[in-house]
Amino acid sequence: MSAANYTTTEMMTVAASRLLKNGAVCFVGIGLPSTAANLARLTHAPDIVLIYESGPIGAKPEVLPLSIGDGDLAERADTVVSTPEIFRYWLQGGRVDVGFLGAAQIDKFANINTTVIGDYQKPSTRLPGAGGAPEIASCAKEVVLVLKQSPRAFVKKLDFLTSVGYLDGGDARKRLGLPGNGPSAVVTDLCLMRPNEATKELTVAQLHPGITREQVQKATGWEIKFAANVPETAAPAENELRVLRDLLHRTAVAHGQTPAA
Repeated sequence: MSAANYTTTEMMTVAASRLLKNGAVCFVGIGLPSTAANLARLTHAPDIVLIYESGPIGAKPEVLPLSIGDGDLAERADTVVSTPEIFRYWLQGGRVDVGFLGAAQIDKFANINTTVIGDYQKPSTRLPGAGGAPEIASCAKEVVLVLKQSPRAFVKKLDFLTSVGYLDGGDARKRLGLPGNGPSAVVTDLCLMRPNEATKELTVAQLHPGITREQVQKATGWEIKFAANVPETAAPAENELRVLRDLLHRTAVAHGQTPAA
């Protein structure tokens, strides 16, 4: 297997996983965030503490969970507590270092929508909903968002604001009195974005290998800004790809799916 042969989704997952530090307490969302968080656990961050909304603390799933209620999360966790304890003691108590979330829509201030597409009363698509995302976005010390980039996802105006990033920018979040520091990074299949220190507007900080500025702009619903220096993201290492692919293969087999070739 050559490390040069990887997909944009694999690049996004690896780039997101690298943001998690060993020993950090991470509140994990299902989907891409869970894949990236478990990749970090299986590579450079073996002592990371993964928390899921249903109560597992120190989760170490053999395969990726189908939902927060997946039994494998509880069976292999260090302990399991009630959902109210997860939110009140861990999250609202300031004990979560990183909230790892996905989204259906995001705007330039990293506010996210996971509720509806279209009018709330008559939506064209009803999404999974808020779940614990509003509390995670509000209370985690920092938040990392992971989602594929397209004009449908990166929009000028959200159809519904489910979870706050930086509201309308500047010190708006601070004025609202939210305890967490807000999103520190948005990782996509094209690039890595970080909020501008003053305005809090998302700014491209890294381009993934082979991706151009024009591609990023075309996939964004507003005039995207780029940092003064935009380095290229380091390509996935062979070990990162091997572990990720093994994890996805085990998951597909366990869930009765046909593993990708």
